[in-house]
Amino acid sequence: MGKKTPLFEKHESLGAKMADFSGWDMPIHYGSQIEEHHAVRQGAGVFDVSHMTVVELHGTDGMAYLDRLLANDIGRLKSSGQAMYSAMLSETGGVLDDLIVYATGDPYLVVVNFATRGKDLAWMRQVAEGYECEVVERPEFAILAVQGPGAIEKVKSVVGEEKVALIEGLKVFQGGWCDGWFIARTGYTGEQGVEIILPEDQAVSFWDSLLEAGIRPIGLGARDTLRLEAGMNLYGNDMDESVTPLESYMANTVVLEGRDFIGADALRKQTEHDELVGLVMLGKGILRAHYPVFSNDAPVGEITSGAFSPTLGKSIALARVSATSSNMTVGIRGKMQAVECVNPPFVRNGKQVYKLRKT
Repeated sequence: MGKKTPLFEKHESLGAKMADFSGWDMPIHYGSQIEEHHAVRQGAGVFDVSHMTVVELHGTDGMAYLDRLLANDIGRLKSSGQAMYSAMLSETGGVLDDLIVYATGDPYLVVVNFATRGKDLAWMRQVAEGYECEVVERPEFAILAVQGPGAIEKVKSVVGEEKVALIEGLKVFQGGWCDGWFIARTGYTGEQGVEIILPEDQAVSFWDSLLEAGIRPIGLGARDTLRLEAGMNLYGNDMDESVTPLESYMANTVVLEGRDFIGADALRKQTEHDELVGLVMLGKGILRAHYPVFSNDAPVGEITSGAFSPTLGKSIALARVSATSSNMTVGIRGKMQAVECVNPPFVRNGKQVYKLRKT
């Protein structure tokens, strides 16, 4: 048996198909992954993501520490609660993990991936040596992500006036504390919504309130197809320690000028590199991870994430390639299948947004 979130029994009572997810027993779907996907694109859905790791950074050197730890520039965060997406890199520039950091002062708030929790915490504490900054894990928190065009209004209908006022005052990619909850306008689906960090002993009652308000429970299967449509990376698939942010469609999260973060020197030397691009299937078939990609019949890379897109009605993928052209194909069971090379994301706010990549 794996680790369980505070909502494990709720998932089982709803008939969820449970599976091991990096050591956690998590819901994959509650009957229909495609229906859950559409529920988020068209209405509102709630994900239990309490397996994610919440970390606080205590101490007067928090900003200086993050400037050393992260490839993105913490100085870009100008307002209270503003969020930033970034990566922690190795000395060779490889992506140790991607994360969200919130400018909540002392302490800063950081959310990192569950699958890399152990190595993340060890690395963060190693880098903190010499700084007046303590890395404190907060395992007593649960996290619920409510996403979709109707998500914010439905959440507001089940929380008190103070939390409603907080939500209404938040900008996209900003969060704030209220009565022991941290509510942020962030997400992993390409839809509007909120992610809520709350004490685990309040998670079950809040979950029940959300479902009573008509919000549908969503498993990790639909979470994956939603994030793929949104062009968002999955650690371990689309990036890891073997590749840099420049090879992972994350160049906009790297600020090199005037900075000395871990891995900066390696990135400055990386003048040539593969790129992460989007692929859209032109015919029938499903694009899957590790399928080979060809440009003008020459092998140029492989798919890192692929799936059928319920919103678009066709298969899509992210692929790391060394070259692109107007003649791109993917090898599927020995046959060459035509694809379009595009710039992700594929979908935003329920609509097709991808554009053909210039070659």
